Amino acid sequence: MPFDNYDLQINGNIPSQCSVRTRPIALRHLQSSSPTINLFKQFNSLSPIQMPTSSYFTILSNSCLALLFQAFFISIAASSDHHTPENHIRTRADAPFKVALFADLHFGENAWTDWGPKQDVNSIKVMSSVLDTETPDFVVYLGDVVTANNIPIANASLYWDQALSPTRSRGTPWASVFGNHDDAPFEWPMEWFAASGIPQLVCPVPNSSYSGEECSFRGTSRLELMKNEMDNNVLSLSKSGPQDLWPGISNYVLQVLSKEKPHTPLVYLYFLDSGGGTYPEVISTAQADWFKRISEEINPDSGVPELIFWHIPSKAYKKVAPKFRIHKPCVGSINKEKVAAQEAEMGIMKILVKRPSVKAVFVGHNHGLDWCCPYGQLWLCFARHTGYGGYGNWARGSRILEINERPFSISSWIRMEDGSVHSEVILS
Repeated sequence: MPFDNYDLQINGNIPSQCSVRTRPIALRHLQSSSPTINLFKQFNSLSPIQMPTSSYFTILSNSCLALLFQAFFISIAASSDHHTPENHIRTRADAPFKVALFADLHFGENAWTDWGPKQDVNSIKVMSSVLDTETPDFVVYLGDVVTANNIPIANASLYWDQALSPTRSRGTPWASVFGNHDDAPFEWPMEWFAASGIPQLVCPVPNSSYSGEECSFRGTSRLELMKNEMDNNVLSLSKSGPQDLWPGISNYVLQVLSKEKPHTPLVYLYFLDSGGGTYPEVISTAQADWFKRISEEINPDSGVPELIFWHIPSKAYKKVAPKFRIHKPCVGSINKEKVAAQEAEMGIMKILVKRPSVKAVFVGHNHGLDWCCPYGQLWLCFARHTGYGGYGNWARGSRILEINERPFSISSWIRMEDGSVHSEVILS
């Protein structure tokens, strides 16, 4: 994560509450290569106000101070432990570690109509409700963050940035994986070729993070989307992954570290790009081999539990899918469509079922499914459709994960937009 590109922002702008009173800080005795120092150097250079000569630094808002200190501690974590994955998260003392999954937000649909922007506003309300009710420690954006095939601008990151804004504004770290719509080529609406012609397009106004972008139909690649997220958000723990796994991009691993045992992993979180959009919907053999190699290196005895996140369900989901109503041992509330699985199975599931440490796989993609079903010793789970974009009128919500350390357990439930809770299940 490139902390040296850090720019403290909410919705892409320097928060108004982050009024910097003074600039100079004594940094000359500190290592300039430190990501933490780079963070403060760049924050220190943000204010255009003429500064006094004395060396002190004042932040005038508690909310901004919280964001800055969270960024500080995340950067410390990212640079201090050379024996762990490059990014990791720490639990809070005497508290379970809670994760919210935001799936299929589909920002940017029909931006040239009144309907489209309203859906994005409603999606923000769903995320805000979940974040304020559950107060998670971490958020996973589980793919289809935007509907790129419906976005007539060169930089879909403008919409991606809007989707991140509720999580970022609350100072909560997150990670993201790609779905099949995130970099899909623009699809020209047939009605644009009728007598009415192409409507006047309403494009997001570029902000301080994204300059010089105008309406066009070029689209934004996975690499560009990920680079923009990482470069402009210190709270993002997303990665662009190894180059030998491209065109799949969001392939990486994070670990959750115990607050009480700072060098002891509590759980590993693996993120895989399940394709779609500009290339086939599949987790490749190379990705499966990468997972096997990395998991055996960092967790050789399978002693640490592992959770897996990708967007499009594997074919194994079809094998366990309830036929009609959801019945035990499956747990869930809606089973309104057939599983839309990846195009092929290239070995990832065979590897997962042989690892006793793998407890569950979490996917999105199917808006009308929210169940968890056992598959061997692990669970296959859908998230809950979070966004108002995309197909389906089912009520919106978010799957929540809660990891307890003593005794160890992983539980899950669905938190709905209206605050209700259902589909509680113990995964480990």
